[in-house]
Order: sequence, then C-alpha cells, then structure tokens
Amino acid sequence: MQDRYVDPSRAQFDAFKALPRQAPVAMLNLVRYRDRAEYPADHPYARKSLSGEAAYARYGQESAAAFARAGGTILFTGRMACMVIGPDDKRWDRVFIAHYPTAAGFLGMLSDPEYKAAVVNRTAAVETSRLIRLDPGPKDTGRFA
Repeated sequence: MQDRYVDPSRAQFDAFKALPRQAPVAMLNLVRYRDRAEYPADHPYARKSLSGEAAYARYGQESAAAFARAGGTILFTGRMACMVIGPDDKRWDRVFIAHYPTAAGFLGMLSDPEYKAAVVNRTAAVETSRLIRLDPGPKDTGRFA
C-alpha cells in the first residue's frame, strides 16, 4: 500500500490532463515534511543535515520563477492547527492553495527545466502529501449549496 504520495500515479496524471486545460484551477496542497530531508547520494545537499521543512523551502525558492512564469499565485497558506473532522493520525505541516490562470499553465510549469531541477528538493523534503485540483464553482451566493 502506498503511503508516501509524493508524485501522482500515471492514472491520476492522465485524469488531470483529460480535464479542461484552458480553465483556471486552484491546487490544494497538503504537505507533511520528513524530519530529515533525504537527497540522492550524489546530490550536493546529500551530506547536509537539512530538515524536511528547510528542503521544502529550497524547493519553493528554486521553483519560484517557473511558478511565476506559469501565472501561479498563492491564495492561502497556513499550518494545520487541529483535525476537526477526519482521521486523528493525519497531520499536515503546510497547507496552501496555489492558483493558476489555466490548467495548461500548471502543466507547462511541470516541464519547465528550472522547475524540474527544483523538484529534487520537494522529493527529499516530503514524507507524504496530497494535491487536489479544484475547479471554480458557481459565483458565491453566500450559501453552501
């Protein structure tokens, strides 16, 4: 059973690509850091004793230009305070919502060479994560339904 969830499965990625690409999307990110980042042995950071949080910060710094080129903006960022509804054994160190003007922009970012180079930091940093595509709903009516 998979419990790390750092990268999408082929089926998940294909499902994302099958959805409309010109529509705006928001990506809900739930991230739990490793205590210590785990880089490949031949990576320059492998001998440094970085925390998962520090490695994730490097990912953010090194991918920032690619994120901006994709039109990405952060709508919300925060830390989990407590689980109100859900399994008590799940915790998230970082929660954020990233917005992209189009899903195509998000997909383009994934193939950006600068972004691809930064991903090693994310992989080293993350113990487990969830990435959920959110599509805009109807205009706010002040009601839930």
